[in-house]
Amino acid sequence: MKITDLRCAVIGKHPIVRVVTDEGLYGLGEVEYTKRYLKPWVLHFREALIGEDPTDVERVMLKIRQRGSFKPYGAAVSAIEHALWDIAGKAAGVPAYKLLGGKVRDKVRVYNGSIRQKRTGDRPEDYAADVKWMMEQPQNFFMIKQGISFHSNMKDTIEGFHYGVTQKKAGYHGAMDQGVISERGFNHMLDCVIAMKEVLGDKVSLALDCGPGWMLPDAIKFARAVEKYNLMWLEDMLTGDYVPWVNPQAYRELTTSTSTPIHTGEQIYLRHNFKELIETQAVRIIGPDPADVGGIAELKWVAEHAHMHSILMAPHGTANGLLGLGALINVCASLPANYIAFEYPSASDPWWEDLVIGLPSQIVKDSMVDLLEAPGLGLDIDTEAARKYLREEDAGFFD
Repeated sequence: MKITDLRCAVIGKHPIVRVVTDEGLYGLGEVEYTKRYLKPWVLHFREALIGEDPTDVERVMLKIRQRGSFKPYGAAVSAIEHALWDIAGKAAGVPAYKLLGGKVRDKVRVYNGSIRQKRTGDRPEDYAADVKWMMEQPQNFFMIKQGISFHSNMKDTIEGFHYGVTQKKAGYHGAMDQGVISERGFNHMLDCVIAMKEVLGDKVSLALDCGPGWMLPDAIKFARAVEKYNLMWLEDMLTGDYVPWVNPQAYRELTTSTSTPIHTGEQIYLRHNFKELIETQAVRIIGPDPADVGGIAELKWVAEHAHMHSILMAPHGTANGLLGLGALINVCASLPANYIAFEYPSASDPWWEDLVIGLPSQIVKDSMVDLLEAPGLGLDIDTEAARKYLREEDAGFFD
Protein backbone atom coordinates (compact mmCIF):
# COMPACT_ATOMS: atom_id res chain seq x y z
CA MET A 1 0.00 0.00 0.00
CA LYS A 2 1.25 3.49 -0.86
CA ILE A 3 0.20 7.00 0.02
CA THR A 4 -0.97 8.82 -3.10
CA ASP A 5 -2.08 12.12 -1.61
CA LEU A 6 -2.23 14.25 1.53
CA ARG A 7 -5.15 16.69 1.67
CA CYS A 8 -6.36 19.23 4.18
CA ALA A 9 -9.65 21.15 4.23
CA VAL A 10 -11.01 23.55 6.82
CA ILE A 11 -14.53 22.26 7.54
CA GLY A 12 -16.35 24.67 9.80
CA LYS A 13 -13.36 25.83 11.80
CA HIS A 14 -11.47 22.51 11.96
CA PRO A 15 -8.58 21.67 9.63
CA ILE A 16 -9.29 18.06 8.61
CA VAL A 17 -6.45 15.90 7.30
CA ARG A 18 -7.10 13.14 4.78
CA VAL A 19 -4.36 10.69 3.78
CA VAL A 20 -5.27 8.80 0.58
CA THR A 21 -3.81 5.47 -0.63
CA ASP A 22 -3.62 3.47 -3.83
CA GLU A 23 -5.81 0.72 -2.32
CA GLY A 24 -8.82 2.90 -1.65
CA LEU A 25 -8.25 3.19 2.09
CA TYR A 26 -7.94 6.63 3.62
CA GLY A 27 -7.27 8.01 7.06
CA LEU A 28 -8.63 11.09 8.82
CA GLY A 29 -7.13 13.39 11.43
CA GLU A 30 -8.40 16.60 12.99
CA VAL A 31 -6.74 19.78 14.22
CA GLU A 32 -8.18 21.95 17.00
CA TYR A 33 -10.68 24.51 15.75
CA THR A 34 -8.52 27.32 17.17
CA LYS A 35 -5.88 26.55 14.50
CA ARG A 36 -7.52 27.16 11.13
CA TYR A 37 -4.32 28.82 9.91
CA LEU A 38 -2.39 25.50 9.95
CA LYS A 39 -3.72 24.15 6.64
CA PRO A 40 -0.60 25.22 4.65
CA TRP A 41 1.63 23.74 7.37
CA VAL A 42 -0.14 20.39 6.97
CA LEU A 43 0.13 20.44 3.19
CA HIS A 44 3.82 21.20 3.10
CA PHE A 45 4.38 17.58 4.29
CA ARG A 46 2.69 16.21 1.15
CA GLU A 47 5.80 15.45 -0.88
CA ALA A 48 7.45 13.69 2.06
CA LEU A 49 4.49 11.31 2.46
CA ILE A 50 3.67 10.35 -1.12
CA GLY A 51 4.92 6.86 -1.95
CA GLU A 52 5.28 5.75 1.68
CA ASP A 53 3.43 2.78 3.18
CA PRO A 54 1.00 4.35 5.68
CA THR A 55 0.81 1.18 7.77
CA ASP A 56 4.51 1.63 8.63
CA VAL A 57 3.45 4.46 10.90
CA GLU A 58 6.74 4.90 12.72
CA ARG A 59 8.78 4.83 9.53
CA VAL A 60 6.63 7.61 8.06
CA MET A 61 6.79 9.62 11.26
CA LEU A 62 10.59 9.49 11.26
CA LYS A 63 10.45 11.62 8.10
CA ILE A 64 8.30 14.40 9.54
CA ARG A 65 8.39 14.28 13.34
CA GLN A 66 11.38 16.63 13.67
CA ARG A 67 9.52 19.25 11.60
CA GLY A 68 6.95 19.95 14.32
CA SER A 69 7.28 22.10 17.40
CA PHE A 70 5.48 23.18 20.56
CA LYS A 71 1.80 24.13 20.25
CA PRO A 72 0.52 25.08 17.72
CA TYR A 73 3.01 23.67 15.20
CA GLY A 74 2.96 20.10 16.48
CA ALA A 75 -0.69 19.90 15.49
CA ALA A 76 0.02 19.33 11.79
CA VAL A 77 2.33 16.40 12.52
CA SER A 78 -0.08 15.00 15.12
CA ALA A 79 -3.11 15.04 12.81
CA ILE A 80 -1.14 13.25 10.10
CA GLU A 81 -0.11 10.62 12.64
CA HIS A 82 -3.76 10.09 13.60
CA ALA A 83 -4.65 9.58 9.93
CA LEU A 84 -1.86 7.01 9.55
CA TRP A 85 -3.14 4.99 12.53
CA ASP A 86 -6.63 5.25 11.07
CA ILE A 87 -5.39 3.61 7.85
CA ALA A 88 -3.28 1.04 9.71
CA GLY A 89 -6.28 -0.07 11.76
CA LYS A 90 -8.51 -0.25 8.70
CA ALA A 91 -5.88 -2.30 6.82
CA ALA A 92 -5.62 -4.73 9.74
CA GLY A 93 -9.38 -4.75 10.34
CA VAL A 94 -9.03 -3.74 14.00
CA PRO A 95 -9.50 -0.64 16.15
CA ALA A 96 -6.34 1.45 16.50
CA TYR A 97 -6.08 0.64 20.21
CA LYS A 98 -5.34 -2.99 19.26
CA LEU A 99 -2.24 -1.77 17.41
CA LEU A 100 -1.16 0.29 20.43
CA GLY A 101 -0.97 -2.83 22.59
CA GLY A 102 -4.64 -3.51 23.20
CA LYS A 103 -7.14 -2.16 25.67
CA VAL A 104 -6.60 -1.86 29.41
CA ARG A 105 -10.15 -0.68 30.09
CA ASP A 106 -13.55 -1.37 28.48
CA LYS A 107 -14.79 2.19 28.97
CA VAL A 108 -12.80 5.42 29.11
CA ARG A 109 -13.37 8.08 31.76
CA VAL A 110 -13.69 11.73 30.65
CA TYR A 111 -14.06 15.07 32.40
CA ASN A 112 -15.76 18.29 31.36
CA GLY A 113 -13.64 21.09 30.01
CA SER A 114 -15.70 22.00 26.97
CA ILE A 115 -19.45 21.47 27.56
CA ARG A 116 -20.30 24.90 28.87
CA GLN A 117 -22.46 27.95 28.41
CA LYS A 118 -21.33 31.57 28.43
CA ARG A 119 -20.81 32.53 32.05
CA THR A 120 -22.82 35.52 33.23
CA GLY A 121 -19.73 37.19 34.67
CA ASP A 122 -16.62 36.66 36.76
CA ARG A 123 -18.05 37.08 40.23
CA PRO A 124 -18.19 34.20 42.72
CA GLU A 125 -21.95 33.87 42.19
CA ASP A 126 -21.38 33.62 38.43
CA TYR A 127 -18.91 30.79 38.90
CA ALA A 128 -21.29 29.05 41.31
CA ALA A 129 -24.18 29.24 38.83
CA ASP A 130 -21.94 27.98 36.04
CA VAL A 131 -20.80 24.83 37.83
CA LYS A 132 -24.37 24.18 38.97
CA TRP A 133 -25.44 24.21 35.30
CA MET A 134 -22.60 21.85 34.39
CA MET A 135 -23.53 19.47 37.22
CA GLU A 136 -27.02 19.21 35.77
CA GLN A 137 -25.90 18.19 32.27
CA PRO A 138 -26.87 14.65 31.16
CA GLN A 139 -23.25 13.47 30.86
CA ASN A 140 -23.01 13.40 34.67
CA PHE A 141 -19.32 14.32 34.58
CA PHE A 142 -17.33 13.27 37.64
CA MET A 143 -15.14 16.39 37.32
CA ILE A 144 -15.39 19.94 36.00
CA LYS A 145 -12.48 22.15 34.98
CA GLN A 146 -12.91 25.90 35.25
CA GLY A 147 -10.71 28.71 34.01
CA ILE A 148 -9.61 31.35 36.51
CA SER A 149 -6.91 34.01 36.77
CA PHE A 150 -4.96 34.43 33.51
CA HIS A 151 -7.00 31.66 31.90
CA SER A 152 -10.23 33.64 32.22
CA ASN A 153 -11.69 37.08 31.73
CA MET A 154 -11.20 38.03 35.37
CA LYS A 155 -7.74 39.41 34.54
CA ASP A 156 -9.62 42.05 32.52
CA THR A 157 -12.92 42.42 34.39
CA ILE A 158 -11.65 42.55 37.97
CA GLU A 159 -10.18 46.00 38.54
CA GLY A 160 -6.59 45.88 39.73
CA PHE A 161 -6.37 42.10 39.32
CA HIS A 162 -2.62 42.10 38.73
CA TYR A 163 0.33 44.45 38.31
CA GLY A 164 1.48 43.30 34.88
CA VAL A 165 0.64 44.54 31.40
CA THR A 166 -2.84 43.62 30.14
CA GLN A 167 -3.10 42.98 26.40
CA LYS A 168 -6.04 44.50 24.59
CA LYS A 169 -7.28 42.80 21.41
CA ALA A 170 -4.11 40.72 21.15
CA GLY A 171 -5.62 38.88 18.19
CA TYR A 172 -4.44 35.42 19.18
CA HIS A 173 -6.02 32.55 21.06
CA GLY A 174 -3.60 31.87 23.89
CA ALA A 175 -2.01 35.33 24.03
CA MET A 176 -0.41 35.52 27.47
CA ASP A 177 -0.82 38.14 30.15
CA GLN A 178 1.61 37.83 33.03
CA GLY A 179 2.43 39.53 36.31
CA VAL A 180 2.20 39.65 40.07
CA ILE A 181 -1.37 39.17 41.29
CA SER A 182 -2.76 41.84 43.62
CA GLU A 183 -4.22 41.04 47.04
CA ARG A 184 -7.63 41.96 45.64
CA GLY A 185 -7.18 39.60 42.70
CA PHE A 186 -5.91 36.83 44.96
CA ASN A 187 -8.86 37.10 47.34
CA HIS A 188 -11.30 37.24 44.43
CA MET A 189 -9.99 33.93 43.10
CA LEU A 190 -10.32 32.32 46.52
CA ASP A 191 -13.90 33.56 46.81
CA CYS A 192 -14.67 31.99 43.42
CA VAL A 193 -13.19 28.64 44.51
CA ILE A 194 -15.20 28.69 47.73
CA ALA A 195 -18.42 29.49 45.82
CA MET A 196 -17.87 26.64 43.37
CA LYS A 197 -17.05 24.11 46.07
CA GLU A 198 -20.16 25.06 48.03
CA VAL A 199 -22.17 23.96 44.98
CA LEU A 200 -20.13 20.92 43.97
CA GLY A 201 -19.38 19.54 47.45
CA ASP A 202 -17.70 16.16 47.15
CA LYS A 203 -20.12 14.92 44.47
CA VAL A 204 -18.25 16.49 41.54
CA SER A 205 -14.53 17.22 41.61
CA LEU A 206 -13.10 20.58 40.60
CA ALA A 207 -9.90 21.39 38.69
CA LEU A 208 -8.72 24.89 37.83
CA ASP A 209 -7.12 25.98 34.56
CA CYS A 210 -5.03 28.86 35.82
CA GLY A 211 -2.79 30.32 33.20
CA PRO A 212 -0.05 30.47 32.23
CA GLY A 213 1.19 33.79 33.57
CA TRP A 214 1.72 33.38 37.33
CA MET A 215 4.85 34.34 39.19
CA LEU A 216 6.17 31.50 41.34
CA PRO A 217 5.51 33.14 44.77
CA ASP A 218 1.85 33.76 43.87
CA ALA A 219 1.48 30.20 42.59
CA ILE A 220 2.88 28.74 45.82
CA LYS A 221 0.69 30.97 47.98
CA PHE A 222 -2.48 30.12 46.05
CA ALA A 223 -1.79 26.37 45.89
CA ARG A 224 -1.38 26.34 49.67
CA ALA A 225 -4.48 28.48 50.21
CA VAL A 226 -6.73 26.03 48.34
CA GLU A 227 -5.35 22.83 49.91
CA LYS A 228 -8.39 22.41 52.16
CA TYR A 229 -10.72 22.36 49.14
CA ASN A 230 -9.20 19.13 47.77
CA LEU A 231 -8.97 20.30 44.17
CA MET A 232 -8.09 17.74 41.51
CA TRP A 233 -5.34 19.99 40.20
CA LEU A 234 -4.09 23.47 39.32
CA GLU A 235 -3.18 23.59 35.63
CA ASP A 236 -0.59 25.59 33.67
CA MET A 237 0.20 28.14 36.36
CA LEU A 238 3.76 28.96 35.29
CA THR A 239 3.99 27.82 31.69
CA GLY A 240 1.52 26.01 29.47
CA ASP A 241 -0.95 26.86 26.72
CA TYR A 242 1.07 28.11 23.69
CA VAL A 243 4.26 28.70 25.74
CA PRO A 244 7.15 27.02 23.88
CA TRP A 245 9.17 26.06 26.97
CA VAL A 246 8.58 24.02 30.13
CA ASN A 247 10.58 25.32 33.16
CA PRO A 248 10.66 22.08 35.22
CA GLN A 249 12.82 23.57 37.98
CA ALA A 250 10.21 26.22 38.86
CA TYR A 251 7.40 23.66 38.59
CA ARG A 252 9.22 21.33 40.96
CA GLU A 253 9.55 24.09 43.55
CA LEU A 254 5.81 24.74 43.24
CA THR A 255 4.93 21.03 43.42
CA THR A 256 7.04 20.32 46.50
CA SER A 257 5.59 23.34 48.31
CA THR A 258 1.98 22.09 48.41
CA SER A 259 -0.31 19.09 48.65
CA THR A 260 -2.50 20.51 45.86
CA PRO A 261 -1.65 18.54 42.67
CA ILE A 262 0.08 20.61 39.97
CA HIS A 263 -0.63 19.84 36.30
CA THR A 264 0.85 20.95 32.96
CA GLY A 265 1.73 19.70 29.49
CA GLU A 266 -0.90 20.54 26.86
CA GLN A 267 1.50 22.66 24.77
CA ILE A 268 4.47 20.27 24.89
CA TYR A 269 5.64 18.59 21.69
CA LEU A 270 7.29 15.13 21.81
CA ARG A 271 8.24 12.83 24.68
CA HIS A 272 11.72 14.36 24.83
CA ASN A 273 10.31 17.62 26.17
CA PHE A 274 8.54 15.77 29.02
CA LYS A 275 11.74 14.03 30.10
CA GLU A 276 12.97 16.48 32.75
CA LEU A 277 9.43 17.33 33.88
CA ILE A 278 8.82 13.63 34.60
CA GLU A 279 12.22 12.47 35.81
CA THR A 280 12.55 15.29 38.37
CA GLN A 281 8.90 14.77 39.40
CA ALA A 282 8.29 18.44 38.78
CA VAL A 283 4.51 17.99 38.59
CA ARG A 284 1.98 15.47 39.91
CA ILE A 285 -0.11 15.27 36.72
CA ILE A 286 0.72 15.72 33.04
CA GLY A 287 -1.77 16.55 30.31
CA PRO A 288 -0.36 16.15 26.80
CA ASP A 289 -2.79 16.60 23.94
CA PRO A 290 -2.67 13.87 21.27
CA ALA A 291 -3.37 16.58 18.69
CA ASP A 292 -0.29 18.57 19.77
CA VAL A 293 2.25 16.19 21.32
CA GLY A 294 3.02 14.37 18.08
CA GLY A 295 0.19 11.86 17.98
CA ILE A 296 -1.36 9.00 19.88
CA ALA A 297 1.73 6.77 19.96
CA GLU A 298 3.74 9.72 21.27
CA LEU A 299 1.18 10.29 24.01
CA LYS A 300 1.36 6.64 25.05
CA TRP A 301 5.15 6.78 25.30
CA VAL A 302 4.83 9.81 27.58
CA ALA A 303 2.19 8.08 29.71
CA GLU A 304 4.32 4.97 30.19
CA HIS A 305 7.33 7.04 31.26
CA ALA A 306 5.17 9.05 33.68
CA HIS A 307 3.72 5.84 35.11
CA MET A 308 7.20 4.64 36.06
CA HIS A 309 7.70 7.86 38.01
CA SER A 310 4.30 7.82 39.80
CA ILE A 311 3.02 10.82 37.84
CA LEU A 312 -0.64 10.83 36.84
CA MET A 313 -2.04 11.30 33.33
CA ALA A 314 -5.02 13.47 32.27
CA PRO A 315 -4.80 14.28 28.54
CA HIS A 316 -5.95 17.62 27.18
CA GLY A 317 -8.43 17.74 24.29
CA THR A 318 -11.06 20.44 24.69
CA ALA A 319 -11.17 21.74 21.07
CA ASN A 320 -10.10 18.56 19.26
CA GLY A 321 -13.51 17.90 17.69
CA LEU A 322 -15.35 14.64 17.20
CA LEU A 323 -12.70 12.98 15.02
CA GLY A 324 -10.24 14.04 17.70
CA LEU A 325 -12.50 12.28 20.18
CA GLY A 326 -11.87 9.04 18.28
CA ALA A 327 -8.12 9.49 18.65
CA LEU A 328 -8.45 10.19 22.39
CA ILE A 329 -10.68 7.17 23.02
CA ASN A 330 -8.33 4.80 21.22
CA VAL A 331 -5.14 5.90 22.92
CA CYS A 332 -6.65 6.27 26.39
CA ALA A 333 -8.08 2.74 26.19
CA SER A 334 -4.48 1.52 26.12
CA LEU A 335 -2.90 3.70 28.84
CA PRO A 336 -1.52 2.35 32.14
CA ALA A 337 -2.96 2.78 35.63
CA ASN A 338 -1.80 6.38 36.06
CA TYR A 339 -4.62 7.44 33.71
CA ILE A 340 -7.31 9.62 35.35
CA ALA A 341 -9.50 10.90 32.49
CA PHE A 342 -9.24 12.90 29.29
CA GLU A 343 -10.78 16.29 28.63
CA TYR A 344 -13.91 15.63 26.59
CA PRO A 345 -13.66 17.59 23.32
CA SER A 346 -16.35 19.49 21.53
CA ALA A 347 -16.68 20.49 17.89
CA SER A 348 -16.71 24.03 16.55
CA ASP A 349 -20.35 23.79 15.43
CA PRO A 350 -23.35 21.64 16.47
CA TRP A 351 -23.83 20.29 12.93
CA TRP A 352 -20.66 18.22 13.30
CA GLU A 353 -22.72 15.57 15.09
CA ASP A 354 -24.67 15.10 11.85
CA LEU A 355 -21.46 14.69 9.84
CA VAL A 356 -19.51 12.19 11.95
CA ILE A 357 -20.38 8.52 11.48
CA GLY A 358 -19.81 5.96 14.23
CA LEU A 359 -20.77 7.81 17.41
CA PRO A 360 -23.61 6.66 19.68
CA SER A 361 -26.57 8.98 20.20
CA GLN A 362 -25.42 9.63 23.77
CA ILE A 363 -21.64 9.68 23.75
CA VAL A 364 -20.98 10.19 27.47
CA LYS A 365 -22.85 8.27 30.17
CA ASP A 366 -21.90 8.84 33.80
CA SER A 367 -18.61 10.35 32.69
CA MET A 368 -17.68 7.24 30.68
CA VAL A 369 -17.31 6.72 26.92
CA ASP A 370 -17.58 3.33 25.23
CA LEU A 371 -14.71 2.13 23.07
CA LEU A 372 -15.08 2.49 19.32
CA GLU A 373 -14.92 -0.97 17.75
CA ALA A 374 -14.85 -0.01 14.05
CA PRO A 375 -11.42 -0.41 12.40
CA GLY A 376 -8.94 2.43 12.65
CA LEU A 377 -9.92 5.35 14.85
CA GLY A 378 -13.53 4.21 14.54
CA LEU A 379 -15.12 7.31 13.01
CA ASP A 380 -15.76 8.68 9.53
CA ILE A 381 -17.35 11.69 7.84
CA ASP A 382 -20.57 11.58 5.85
CA THR A 383 -19.08 12.99 2.68
CA GLU A 384 -22.35 14.07 1.05
CA ALA A 385 -23.48 15.88 4.18
CA ALA A 386 -20.07 17.50 4.56
CA ARG A 387 -19.75 18.81 1.01
CA LYS A 388 -21.99 21.80 1.70
CA TYR A 389 -19.48 22.97 4.31
CA LEU A 390 -16.48 22.74 1.97
CA ARG A 391 -14.96 25.88 0.54
CA GLU A 392 -14.56 26.09 -3.23
CA GLU A 393 -10.79 25.62 -2.93
CA ASP A 394 -11.37 22.29 -1.13
CA ALA A 395 -13.96 20.89 -3.55
CA GLY A 396 -11.88 17.77 -4.31
CA PHE A 397 -11.17 16.88 -0.70
CA PHE A 398 -13.43 13.79 -0.65
CA ASP A 399 -12.75 12.63 -4.24
